[in-house]
Amino acid sequence: MTESKVARRYAKSLLGLATENNITEKVFSDMQLIASACQNSRDLALLMKNPIINTDKKDAVIKSIFSGKVDQVTLTFMNLMTKKGRESYLTDIAQEYINIYKESIGIKVAYVTTATPMDAQLREQVLDIVKKMKGSKIELVETVNKNIIGGFILRIGDEQFDASVLKKLRQLKNEFDDNIYVKEY
Repeated sequence: MTESKVARRYAKSLLGLATENNITEKVFSDMQLIASACQNSRDLALLMKNPIINTDKKDAVIKSIFSGKVDQVTLTFMNLMTKKGRESYLTDIAQEYINIYKESIGIKVAYVTTATPMDAQLREQVLDIVKKMKGSKIELVETVNKNIIGGFILRIGDEQFDASVLKKLRQLKNEFDDNIYVKEY
């Protein structure tokens, strides 16, 4: 089973448990904290993925870092993950929980990649356009990638709109490569 499927299944289970206990928002903030901690601490991420380190030590580290900062349900869930040998998936599970929670309350995430950072006015224009297209709450995640040269790439779920200069240059190159008017020798 791929990592994303494993993470999604555990995240769905955690959301179900959180819903039963009426703590979905608390677990959401806990998952944001866990995802942030794993992304910002290379040592923590490496510890979780290291198969040589004993699970009891991993569990002790998790408890020392997150005890008192997260809900008891979240702490018990992380304990269960370490006991089952699934601690390497904690970052992915946290991210999947965040995504599933946002879906459940009707928030769609739009990813915008631009060559330069967007200013506030452009950000508002993009949000208005996306809201008109999708008709729901939108969260905008911005990424800067100088390799696209100019323009933007907008991705919402499975849909992608690529209006980058890089794409247009590739299209032109392909058109020149396929020129039927040039006789090949």
